[in-house]
Amino acid sequence: MNKTQTNKQYDLEERTFQFAKNVALYVKQLQKNISNLEYGKQVVRASGSVGANYIEANESLSKKDFIMRIKICRKEAKESAYWQRLIVETNDEKYGQEGMVLHNEAVELKKIFSSILAKSE
Repeated sequence: MNKTQTNKQYDLEERTFQFAKNVALYVKQLQKNISNLEYGKQVVRASGSVGANYIEANESLSKKDFIMRIKICRKEAKESAYWQRLIVETNDEKYGQEGMVLHNEAVELKKIFSSILAKSE
Protein backbone atom coordinates (compact mmCIF):
# COMPACT_ATOMS: atom_id res chain seq x y z
CA MET A 1 0.00 0.00 0.00
CA ASN A 2 1.51 3.33 -1.00
CA LYS A 3 1.37 6.54 1.02
CA THR A 4 -1.64 7.95 -0.89
CA GLN A 5 -3.69 4.81 -0.24
CA THR A 6 -2.69 4.87 3.44
CA ASN A 7 -3.75 8.52 3.78
CA LYS A 8 -7.08 7.83 2.07
CA GLN A 9 -7.75 4.98 4.48
CA TYR A 10 -7.59 7.45 7.37
CA ASP A 11 -9.30 10.35 5.56
CA LEU A 12 -12.68 10.58 7.28
CA GLU A 13 -14.20 12.74 4.54
CA GLU A 14 -13.33 10.06 2.00
CA ARG A 15 -14.46 7.25 4.31
CA THR A 16 -17.87 8.85 4.86
CA PHE A 17 -18.20 9.47 1.12
CA GLN A 18 -17.43 5.81 0.35
CA PHE A 19 -19.91 4.73 3.02
CA ALA A 20 -22.73 6.79 1.48
CA LYS A 21 -21.82 5.59 -2.02
CA ASN A 22 -21.76 1.94 -0.94
CA VAL A 23 -25.12 2.28 0.82
CA ALA A 24 -26.67 3.79 -2.33
CA LEU A 25 -25.26 1.00 -4.52
CA TYR A 26 -26.49 -1.63 -2.05
CA VAL A 27 -30.01 -0.19 -1.92
CA LYS A 28 -30.20 -0.24 -5.74
CA GLN A 29 -29.82 -4.05 -5.65
CA LEU A 30 -32.76 -4.66 -3.33
CA GLN A 31 -36.12 -5.95 -4.52
CA LYS A 32 -38.56 -3.18 -5.24
CA ASN A 33 -41.23 -3.39 -2.55
CA ILE A 34 -42.81 -0.87 -0.20
CA SER A 35 -40.59 -1.51 2.82
CA ASN A 36 -37.36 -1.54 0.79
CA LEU A 37 -38.32 1.69 -0.95
CA GLU A 38 -39.07 3.44 2.35
CA TYR A 39 -36.16 2.00 4.33
CA GLY A 40 -33.89 2.58 1.34
CA LYS A 41 -34.80 6.27 1.16
CA GLN A 42 -34.14 6.63 4.88
CA VAL A 43 -30.75 4.89 4.87
CA VAL A 44 -29.60 6.76 1.74
CA ARG A 45 -30.51 10.10 3.35
CA ALA A 46 -28.92 9.28 6.70
CA SER A 47 -25.71 7.83 5.23
CA GLY A 48 -25.24 10.83 2.93
CA SER A 49 -25.86 13.19 5.82
CA VAL A 50 -22.97 11.70 7.81
CA GLY A 51 -20.38 12.87 5.28
CA ALA A 52 -22.11 16.13 4.42
CA ASN A 53 -22.21 17.16 8.08
CA TYR A 54 -18.59 16.10 8.59
CA ILE A 55 -17.57 18.42 5.76
CA GLU A 56 -19.63 21.17 7.43
CA ALA A 57 -17.90 20.45 10.75
CA ASN A 58 -14.51 20.85 9.11
CA GLU A 59 -15.60 24.24 7.77
CA SER A 60 -17.23 25.33 11.03
CA LEU A 61 -16.83 28.88 12.24
CA SER A 62 -16.67 28.09 15.94
CA LYS A 63 -15.99 25.23 18.33
CA LYS A 64 -19.69 25.21 19.27
CA ASP A 65 -20.66 24.82 15.61
CA PHE A 66 -18.05 22.06 15.15
CA ILE A 67 -19.41 20.12 18.14
CA MET A 68 -23.00 20.48 16.93
CA ARG A 69 -22.08 19.16 13.46
CA ILE A 70 -20.15 16.21 14.91
CA LYS A 71 -23.17 15.38 17.08
CA ILE A 72 -25.30 15.37 13.92
CA CYS A 73 -22.74 13.08 12.23
CA ARG A 74 -22.97 10.69 15.16
CA LYS A 75 -26.79 10.79 15.13
CA GLU A 76 -26.96 10.15 11.37
CA ALA A 77 -24.45 7.29 11.61
CA LYS A 78 -26.57 5.73 14.37
CA GLU A 79 -29.69 6.17 12.24
CA SER A 80 -27.92 4.64 9.23
CA ALA A 81 -27.08 1.56 11.31
CA TYR A 82 -30.73 1.28 12.37
CA TRP A 83 -32.15 1.44 8.85
CA GLN A 84 -29.43 -0.83 7.48
CA ARG A 85 -30.17 -3.48 10.11
CA LEU A 86 -33.88 -3.23 9.35
CA ILE A 87 -33.20 -3.78 5.63
CA VAL A 88 -31.00 -6.81 6.36
CA GLU A 89 -33.54 -8.39 8.67
CA THR A 90 -36.48 -7.92 6.28
CA ASN A 91 -34.80 -9.24 3.12
CA ASP A 92 -33.46 -12.52 1.78
CA GLU A 93 -30.20 -13.87 3.17
CA LYS A 94 -28.38 -13.05 -0.07
CA TYR A 95 -28.45 -9.37 0.93
CA GLY A 96 -27.36 -10.06 4.51
CA GLN A 97 -23.58 -10.20 4.33
CA GLU A 98 -23.08 -6.95 2.39
CA GLY A 99 -25.82 -5.31 4.44
CA MET A 100 -24.13 -6.21 7.71
CA VAL A 101 -20.79 -4.88 6.45
CA LEU A 102 -22.55 -1.54 5.87
CA HIS A 103 -24.28 -1.77 9.25
CA ASN A 104 -20.92 -2.38 10.95
CA GLU A 105 -19.35 0.55 9.12
CA ALA A 106 -22.16 2.79 10.38
CA VAL A 107 -21.49 1.58 13.93
CA GLU A 108 -17.75 2.23 13.49
CA LEU A 109 -18.44 5.75 12.21
CA LYS A 110 -20.68 6.40 15.21
CA LYS A 111 -17.83 5.33 17.51
CA ILE A 112 -15.37 7.57 15.67
CA PHE A 113 -17.67 10.59 16.01
CA SER A 114 -18.27 9.77 19.68
CA SER A 115 -14.51 9.77 20.19
CA ILE A 116 -14.10 13.08 18.35
CA LEU A 117 -16.85 14.55 20.56
CA ALA A 118 -15.24 13.30 23.76
CA LYS A 119 -11.94 14.92 22.78
CA SER A 120 -13.62 18.18 21.68
CA GLU A 121 -15.88 18.93 24.64
